[in-house]
Amino acid sequence: MSHDNKNPPKRLAFFERYLTVWVFLCMVVGVALGKIAPGFTTALSKVEFVHDSHVNAPIAVLIWLMIYPMMLKVDFSAIGGIAQKPKGLAVTLLVNWLVKPFSMAFLGWLFMQHVFAPWISPELAKEYTAGLIILAAAPCTAMVFVWSYLTDGDPVYTLVQVAVNDLIMLVAFAPIVMLLCGVANVVVPSKVLITSVVVFIVIPLAAGWLTRTVLLKTHGKDWFEQKFLPKFHPVTIFALLLTLVLIFAFQAENLTTRWLAVLLLAVPIIIQVYFNSTLAYLLMRKLRVPHNVASPGALIGASNFFELAVAVAITLFGAGSGAALATVVGVLVEVPVMLSVCKICNQSRGWYQSRLS
Repeated sequence: MSHDNKNPPKRLAFFERYLTVWVFLCMVVGVALGKIAPGFTTALSKVEFVHDSHVNAPIAVLIWLMIYPMMLKVDFSAIGGIAQKPKGLAVTLLVNWLVKPFSMAFLGWLFMQHVFAPWISPELAKEYTAGLIILAAAPCTAMVFVWSYLTDGDPVYTLVQVAVNDLIMLVAFAPIVMLLCGVANVVVPSKVLITSVVVFIVIPLAAGWLTRTVLLKTHGKDWFEQKFLPKFHPVTIFALLLTLVLIFAFQAENLTTRWLAVLLLAVPIIIQVYFNSTLAYLLMRKLRVPHNVASPGALIGASNFFELAVAVAITLFGAGSGAALATVVGVLVEVPVMLSVCKICNQSRGWYQSRLS
């Protein structure tokens, strides 16, 4: 116990620590913009790369600016370490791909189309369910590194998990969303969904891998990690905040006239985070997986790639849709809830390790 106390508690950087505050401020600014200049925001929401592509050009560019720096951090060579901790990886993959999307589909169907049916129209209920499914179908890529740091997670394991998840996402994300949205009676154009996966996963992933490979060879690891990557931090922050402002501006009507829906949508999102993180954590303990693998594994299993989810929901249903609103609520909920899960993992370390001794 005394050894643990020697290490000062880790804290988020200023921006990440107050991310919920920034999101709230972006919501206020975005909604105000949508209400004050509805003509401008409507025109902006209709700017597409190609006619009828449903890919909003301003948001797509901003999301690229967010996703590309994340992809630069993914070290695919770390996949070689997969054999060292197969049980931990197996549990998180199980939760990420076989439990989380299906449990969220069930929770979305249960709450949106039944429990909360008196307050939600049937059509909107289907859109909200689709948005929740899209949110849960993409495992977190960026904030995973923050959660792992806060719980003293194994950095190599975290990198392996992110790399494997990204590779699986290339082939599994679209089929899972199509399958579950089909079950939820939501028609998802396969061509549009596959296009969004290519635009928001394949291209930035390939660009990030190519950039990382070339710069590591030409400039070395120290320069890449200490000089090159930090330059993208303000870019990522700016892109994230501006994306949120635009999303909330496009959602101004929904957020002001359907504020109750925001509260209702938070319910299944919060339940699925705690359910999946607890399931992964307990399975890890039963299998005697080290705590520094179990804690980031539980967090990876519960968090969502909300940047991709927002992009796909907007691409499929439009920036002002109920599906997009559901993914935006995911942004609002994720940070405070995931911080609480980090705290639980840290406080239960002694209890967890008692089984390993």
